[in-house]
Amino acid sequence: MQDKRSKRTIAEIRDSKKTGEKMVYMSVPDYTSARWAEMAGVDVAVVGDSLAMVAHGHPSTIPATMDMMILHSAAVRRGAPNTFVLGCMPYQSYNTVDRALANAARFMQEGMCDAVKPQGGKSQAHILKAIVDAGIPCASHIGLTPHTIAMFGGFKVQGRTAETAMKILEDALAIQDAGCFMLEFEAVPAKIAKVISEQLEIPTIGIGAGAGTDGQILLCYDLLGVFTDFKPKFTKRYANLTEVAVAGIRRYVEEVKAGIFPDEEHSYAVDEREYERFLAMVEHRRQI
Repeated sequence: MQDKRSKRTIAEIRDSKKTGEKMVYMSVPDYTSARWAEMAGVDVAVVGDSLAMVAHGHPSTIPATMDMMILHSAAVRRGAPNTFVLGCMPYQSYNTVDRALANAARFMQEGMCDAVKPQGGKSQAHILKAIVDAGIPCASHIGLTPHTIAMFGGFKVQGRTAETAMKILEDALAIQDAGCFMLEFEAVPAKIAKVISEQLEIPTIGIGAGAGTDGQILLCYDLLGVFTDFKPKFTKRYANLTEVAVAGIRRYVEEVKAGIFPDEEHSYAVDEREYERFLAMVEHRRQI
């Protein structure tokens, strides 16, 4: 376990582009995973709307609501008080400037986040700039953007042609010009993400975008083998907690059915004299 540390700042995150420090982001949905992130030294705990899938069982991120995200953000903050927390704005929560400002403020005030992250580039630049101009630190997300998955026809790698790669570059530059402090690439060919990252002054993080970005992000429940409905190509398993958990629960089931648990070690005792008095009272009551 790490000693208590100082929370990473916006300046430190932005400066990582110059210093070359690889920033580690991890998407965490709850208090316990946030505690793990802080104890392990993760730089930025991201409250991703993927929690709609890993914590609520939905088939996509689309059902995530602001109320759901705020609830989880506040839990993550309590679990990681000394870690920078980035709240991901859910589907249609930033489709107008007014709505974006109101919901970004909720993340900061109610969710106790340090910054927010909508999705989109050039087409969303006016939204991003409005959030920044309101004094709210803002990042963005390009490449494969889950909120527009219907437009892509599914979860498909973006930027495999020169034309689509140029669009991602234009999106990245628009995000930078809007005043965002960081951007995320998802499902972009490694060589493309590296070249685009080199054109920028702000740091980039990648998920399924190779090693040429300035940092990386994975989902906690993916990398630990907690969420096992499917495994994205870009996820590396560093543990298999589901296997461990199911084995433990299976032993619990077996011991209860066999009468092994609970045993004396896991039960509370009572003074023998009080127990005898209680038995006498029970017998007396039975005879009345």
